[in-house]
Amino acid sequence: MTRLVVVGAGIAGLTAAFEWSRRRPGDEVVVLEAGGRVGGKIDRLELAGQWYDTGPEAVLARVPEAVELVGALGLGERLVAPATTQASIVLPDGRHPLPPGTVQGVPTSADGLTGVLTPDGVARVRAEADLPPLRLDGDVSVGALLRGRLGDEVVDRLVEPLLGGVYAGRPDDLSLAATMPALAAQLARADSVLAAAVAARDAGARSRGDADGPVFVTVADGIGSLPQALVEASGAVVRLRTPAHAIRRAGGRLEVAVGPVAAPEVLEADAVVLAAPAGKAARLLSGVAPDAVEPLRGIPYASTAVVAMAFPAQPVAAGSGLLVPPVTGRLVKGVTVSSSKWPHLSGGGLLRVRASVGRYGDEAQLQRDDDDLTAAVVADVADLLDLERPEPVEAHLVRWGGGLPQYLVGHPQRVVAVRDAVAAVPGLAVAGAAYDGVGVPACIRSARRAVDALA
Repeated sequence: MTRLVVVGAGIAGLTAAFEWSRRRPGDEVVVLEAGGRVGGKIDRLELAGQWYDTGPEAVLARVPEAVELVGALGLGERLVAPATTQASIVLPDGRHPLPPGTVQGVPTSADGLTGVLTPDGVARVRAEADLPPLRLDGDVSVGALLRGRLGDEVVDRLVEPLLGGVYAGRPDDLSLAATMPALAAQLARADSVLAAAVAARDAGARSRGDADGPVFVTVADGIGSLPQALVEASGAVVRLRTPAHAIRRAGGRLEVAVGPVAAPEVLEADAVVLAAPAGKAARLLSGVAPDAVEPLRGIPYASTAVVAMAFPAQPVAAGSGLLVPPVTGRLVKGVTVSSSKWPHLSGGGLLRVRASVGRYGDEAQLQRDDDDLTAAVVADVADLLDLERPEPVEAHLVRWGGGLPQYLVGHPQRVVAVRDAVAAVPGLAVAGAAYDGVGVPACIRSARRAVDALA
């Protein structure tokens, strides 16, 4: 019998266990988790009698990984499409609909930007085609490129709220190649950012075949239902509150030291998938793949918090939600009006809403105690949504300490260095949000890539 040991019971680790068990049903699969539950940053709670996600609340439907996995788990009939995806941006002068046709907030032309940008900002975008041809030499930050070509307003009002929602990061820090790979690929052939954005948009449409289906979907019982379904389907032995301390080679196998540091248990394994955050992965690899340590240490993490709220039912004219950039001075960075966005969360005499707080390098507000932070978020949301009945029926705060890896400039090179170092160790692979994407489909993809490398 072959034994696979998976370190980390987030979506990547659990998917690796599931994929391995499907391909090699006679093998033993053991999943080690330092915490007290499975799922990592995927979680749910009961909000006023319904399951409600406090981690990712949707998955991309126009890439195959998540939808395929949901189907393989027998949950395909539980997929729900959104009733609306029309979001707005909150700016100091009020709300504005998110302009159509942008590529992660990067406009394809100056059309439709009036109001979101000032007249000077619109003129700056229109003039970009007249700038000298763009030539990039290696990776750059999103902010450095776009501020120089399209102006500060595009970054601060359009790009920042989108990247802040996905990565909890700042455009001036984040890698263009890692966070906007489609645009970066077209920039190699285009003379301007606008032309590259048009090409990236059109290439995406061609790859989808101009599909009419939804861009995002969720699961009726929450994305948070997937971790336990993966455990049950994989048949893996999951050991909670069992931290791994070291990985080392022992003859033709690997050994994973777990449990108390003073008297660790040693698990022998024929293969190991390390699906832990970058900092922990660096510590575990120091003795077996030392060249991976330094690049892993170059991947910091941002902390965030989510507040799930149920208010008395009342009219809200905010579509699926609001994006709130720092230029507003607001505490909240995003609001999802779940009762409007998801049909299964509407009705019942309640308005269900969630809001997120926290950006990389600006996490002082997260130092408030739970009651203070929750009250401040509820007040901010009630003001943003113009609620007539602003007292919630329920409110729950969930903190995600070190929840989101930051893809800083040079991130793709770090990932290559990590994978090269790990590939030199037979039977070892890495997976997770630290590498090729923070969304659920990207984590699933990384898990499959790890299993492919080992199996």
